Amino acid sequence: MEQTIMEISKNKWDWMIERQLDDLSGLFHEKAVFVHMGATLSKNEEIDVIKNGSIVYKHVDIQETSVQLIDKTAILLNKVCLVAVVGGNEVTNLFVVTEVYVQEDQWKLASMSFTKLLAP
Repeated sequence: MEQTIMEISKNKWDWMIERQLDDLSGLFHEKAVFVHMGATLSKNEEIDVIKNGSIVYKHVDIQETSVQLIDKTAILLNKVCLVAVVGGNEVTNLFVVTEVYVQEDQWKLASMSFTKLLAP
C-alpha cells in the first residue's frame, strides 16, 4: 500500500508540472486544503493557482519519502528540491511536503502542506 501512495504522489507532481488540471481535480478531495506561499487554499483555489500560472512548477527532485498508514488515511512526507516560477521569478527551495490521503472509492489527496527547510 505504501508503494501505491508513493506512485500517486509522484503522479501528482508530474500532473502539477504538466498542468494536467483534470487529473489533479480528480485526485484532490472536494474538502482538500493546501498550505503554501503563506496561504491556505481550497481545492478550486489550488487548481486556479496552477491554471493561471501564479505558480509554475518546473521540476521536483524527490530526495526522501516516507508513508505512514492509519486505517484509511495515509500520511506521506516528501523531502523535495522544488524549482518553480513564482511571481515571474524562478526559485529553488528545499521543502518537506506533507501529503494526507484518504481512501474512499479511491485514494484522494485531502491536504498538502509545504514546510521550507534551511539549506543543508
